[in-house]
Formats: sequence, structure tokens, C-alpha cells
Amino acid sequence: MGIVERKEREREEMRKRILEAAQKLFLENGYEKVSIRNIADAIEYSPATIYLYYKDKNELLYALHQIGFHKMIDAFQSALQLEDPFDRLVELGRRYFQFAFDNPELFDLMFIMTAPMDALACKNDIWDEGKSAFNLLVTCVQECIDKGLFKTQDAEVASLMIWSSVHGYTALFLRKRLEMFEENRRKELMESAFNLFNETIRHGL
Repeated sequence: MGIVERKEREREEMRKRILEAAQKLFLENGYEKVSIRNIADAIEYSPATIYLYYKDKNELLYALHQIGFHKMIDAFQSALQLEDPFDRLVELGRRYFQFAFDNPELFDLMFIMTAPMDALACKNDIWDEGKSAFNLLVTCVQECIDKGLFKTQDAEVASLMIWSSVHGYTALFLRKRLEMFEENRRKELMESAFNLFNETIRHGL
């Protein structure tokens, strides 16, 4: 292995160490309470080392947010294999819920916090991760349209409506805005609302 290749491998290993330490601290303490210095202390390097790899905390958060999207897309894979597009659509919604419930801090970083988007704005880049995930939904909705399951002809508009609704249910739950109900009732409400939503879009789109 040449010098250039070895140095690149060392850089990737250090980047991985930084991200692993950052994710561990974020999950333990919350994103807002973790600083670059905390992360540097965790890997026993100076903060200056972190800045060689990430311009600031927002850029580091964006890198973690990218990892989150890869994890979420992996969670979607078995749903994407379903032949019927409406069944696939329903299962994608369930997987979205489940991913959020299993990874609340990561979901918050991916879809609620502004920090990753601030890092993106500094580069004037497109939100590729969000676009790729959204396109999976658009493809599924378009198949529903092509099969005559939906009357609407604009797959992007329909997809945005579906995503907004499912995301709204999820955010209400994660942000503890359903705490007015007993736990069992909350679960019942979420399931019933999701089923009602599915019936609504099947007959109303």
C-alpha cells in the first residue's frame, strides 16, 4: 500500500472514530448538549483534530444525518419488495413509524433539527438524502396512479400529502404531544388513525 492510500485509510478510520464517538454522546446526552470538545475528549484528541475533518458541529451533524438516511433506507428494503404498490405504500408508512420509534434521536436529527440543513445551506447543495427517500415514495405513488388506484395525476403532490400526514402522526408521538392519553389508548389511536388514513387515501386520492 502506497503512502497516499495509507493516509487516506487513516483519514477514513479517524472520521469513523469521530462519528461513532459523536453518535454515542448525542444519544446519551442529546444533540444540543454535546460540543466539539466533548467529542474530542471522547477520542482523546484535541478539538483541532475534529476541525481537520468537519468545519463545525453542524457539518458533523450532517454526516450523522446521512448515516441515518442509509439506515432508514435499509429498513425500507423488504417493504419495497412487495408487488402491490398500495400494500408497499402502507408498509413504507409502517416502517417510517417504526424507524422513528426505534431511533428517536436520529429521526429528530434527520427531520426535525435545523442544524443539518444549516450545514447544507452553507454549501448551496441540494438535500440529496431527502430527495432520494422522497423519490422512493413518489415511485410507489406513481405505480398506484398507473394502476388506477388513485385518481390524482400528480404523484409528487400526492406523495407530499402522504408524507406530511404520516410524519405528523410520528412527530406528535415522538414529541410527547399525545401524553394526554393513557399508553394503551395512545397505541390504539395511532394504529386506528393510520388505518383510517390508509382507507382515506385509497378512496380519496
